[in-house]
Amino acid sequence: MSENFEAKKAVVEEIKQKIGASKSVVLVHYERVTAAESTDLRRKFQQAQCEYKVYKNTLVRKAFEELGVDKFHDDLNGATAFVFCPDETSGCSILAKAAKETPALQDKLVPKSAYVDGAYVDAEGVKKLAAIPSREVLIAKMLGCLQAPIANFAYVLKAIADQKS
Repeated sequence: MSENFEAKKAVVEEIKQKIGASKSVVLVHYERVTAAESTDLRRKFQQAQCEYKVYKNTLVRKAFEELGVDKFHDDLNGATAFVFCPDETSGCSILAKAAKETPALQDKLVPKSAYVDGAYVDAEGVKKLAAIPSREVLIAKMLGCLQAPIANFAYVLKAIADQKS
């Protein structure tokens, strides 16, 4: 076998490992993104323990096929970047936030689809995932909701005790 073929096989294995280790993989159409914008975006992803990478579509298609996933054939066309994330929503929300903060990126970075917990998510689903707050924010909101009735009960008891004194 040729050296080139072996190199491609190694890249496919690398992609399969990254897909397997990630809770979500976001496919993003990128066009006319400058080197500075790309570097800034990579830094934002790294802060969230995500990896922004560009691979050949054919190699990613092969990796998905070897994993038994065949829904991405239509999305693996054109300039496509891949975001490998340790959770379900961070990649989507970072993309949405970057596009919102930098209007020039709105047309340059367009989510195509995602692979979340073994399921295909279309572009609309990616936008919905971006709207979900992070795990930490959701936990804080839940704890606030649980704490409110107890705090209110304590204020009422204190008010009753203050009236009797």
